[in-house]
Amino acid sequence: MIQFEYPDGATPINADETEGLLLTHITTRAELDRWEQDNINEALSWIEERKPKDILNEPFMKLLHKKMFCNLWKWAGNFRQSKKSIGVPWYRISVDLKQLCDDVKYWIENKTFSEDETAARFHHRLVSIHLFPNGNGRHARLMADILLENVLNKAPFTWGSANLIVSRVDRKKYIESLVAADRNDYEPLLVFVRS
Repeated sequence: MIQFEYPDGATPINADETEGLLLTHITTRAELDRWEQDNINEALSWIEERKPKDILNEPFMKLLHKKMFCNLWKWAGNFRQSKKSIGVPWYRISVDLKQLCDDVKYWIENKTFSEDETAARFHHRLVSIHLFPNGNGRHARLMADILLENVLNKAPFTWGSANLIVSRVDRKKYIESLVAADRNDYEPLLVFVRS
């Protein structure tokens, strides 16, 4: 079994999930990160071509995750079926995601929050639900950016202007801002996403 080292705050992949790795030559986290980024770049091209607007639903979120990770993981696009150190129980993912999507539609329709706060809250809740075995932060960040650009007609977030997989300082700020949001303090996250 491959043992990957994870950056601070990353949720480890369990043994069953590791078995889903399609590229068996990968042996280090750095190799995995590089291949995943290549796959994510393909997903970004797919998004740019289509500019999807109907995104607040389970089928789109699964499809996006599949586009982001299909070259690496057999389970890409499928909700996790395991307990993690973060996230709702796996059997509640669909229910909690539906509630989130309904909430975001309500926020937009009623202008409950600014566009940035709507996207930041959406991102935070996606991370908190933790839909997939891996790639939740990257998926949630991309979902927030798609929401901003294609639905709310705003510029995407800058996310600290760093690679959150590599930059320990920015990753620490990002995680701290998510922890503050867990306490319903969204100000650090709102600052971070535009820094």
